[in-house]
Amino acid sequence: MARLLYTLVLHALLPWACLHLLWRARRQPEYLRHWGERFGCYAGKPSQPMIWLHAVSVGETRAAQPLVAALAARYPDHRILLTHMTPTGRATSEALFGDTVERVYLPYDSPWAMRRFLRHFRPRLGLIMETELWPNLIAACRDAHIPLLLVNARLSEKSARNYARFPKLTRSALTQLAAIAANGAADAQRLRELGATEVAVCGNMKFDIEPPAAQIELGARLRALSGDRPLFLCASTREGEEALILDEWNKLGAHETALLAIVPRHPQRFDAVAQLVAARGLKLQRRSDATPIAADTQVWLGDSMGEMFAYYAAASVNGVAFVGGSLLDFGSQNLIEACAVGTPVLIGPSTFNFAEAAQAAIAAGAVRQVPDAAALVAQALALLDAPAARAAMGAAGQSFSAEHRGATRRTLALVERFMPSPGRP
Repeated sequence: MARLLYTLVLHALLPWACLHLLWRARRQPEYLRHWGERFGCYAGKPSQPMIWLHAVSVGETRAAQPLVAALAARYPDHRILLTHMTPTGRATSEALFGDTVERVYLPYDSPWAMRRFLRHFRPRLGLIMETELWPNLIAACRDAHIPLLLVNARLSEKSARNYARFPKLTRSALTQLAAIAANGAADAQRLRELGATEVAVCGNMKFDIEPPAAQIELGARLRALSGDRPLFLCASTREGEEALILDEWNKLGAHETALLAIVPRHPQRFDAVAQLVAARGLKLQRRSDATPIAADTQVWLGDSMGEMFAYYAAASVNGVAFVGGSLLDFGSQNLIEACAVGTPVLIGPSTFNFAEAAQAAIAAGAVRQVPDAAALVAQALALLDAPAARAAMGAAGQSFSAEHRGATRRTLALVERFMPSPGRP
């Protein structure tokens, strides 16, 4: 009954979903493409058996990198199918994997669309990255006898409270999953309290992502463009955070030579952030111009996609990075990438998306936490004038990242319980 009510509500909202796509297309025309896929209509039947992995957007797609590589190596006779819900997730998949995988949009969670999706691709196994619980998808996999696993699963206290508002629907979805690979013990405990039974703690696969050599080289070129000026990198910032940072940067008089680099999380906000900079009378240059940074430029706008490792690498020598989404209540973006390349990291008070990783990184001396924008800018400026402290934080970050690797190997061992051995039917 709970799933029936959910399905009725979902169907009532489908017209709104179409309007939402049109609305988003004003800023991102890519939302107008592949509409049929969102309702389970696909072209071209697969010619190989499929292993399907769902990564809703950019963060999940990047986190899936080591698992995609491990699955391709372990099951070379299978094709990897990646599904997404956003154009930026799909674009990230294209940048990371090219034509080595198939990619489509996952349909909206109606029973008929999910059945179409599964009949078309007939995956041997399904993997959902992080925590995307779609009741009709899960039920359709059960009916089709397709093992479905939740991997790299994280569940914050806030998300757990939201799921707990629908106890029957949530419990039913969790108990129909073949297995769950949780990030940490706290995530596993929250999932069990909501009804999950097959839960293993496998760690966070984001620790297993190796900084690509090309990105490290690009980071050196970006640093050269900046003239090796001290760099305060504000990475993956969310709406509202840039204004707070810019105001404090102006108020404190910044730094005689330091460059403030802002890389918004969402590309549709690049122009809006540029307007915030202009409104404060600060001189701006854009990454997309690909020109050396002028000596009097105060703010560098990172208006590019797929270069986050490069930005962090650029700040690893004579800079410090703030990880966005943590100054306001967004739960923080991924701090592991910055630690992996040895960049000193600052985070704000909101870290529920990376709670365990943030606590461990702070304890290791790789990350410092600040309460607000004023403290953030003050701490950044202090670190820019303290090379020994920056070096110690960077080294601690690399050690912290190395110590927490291995989640992909443990997740692959869990997958092997539900997949035939390579070469066997």
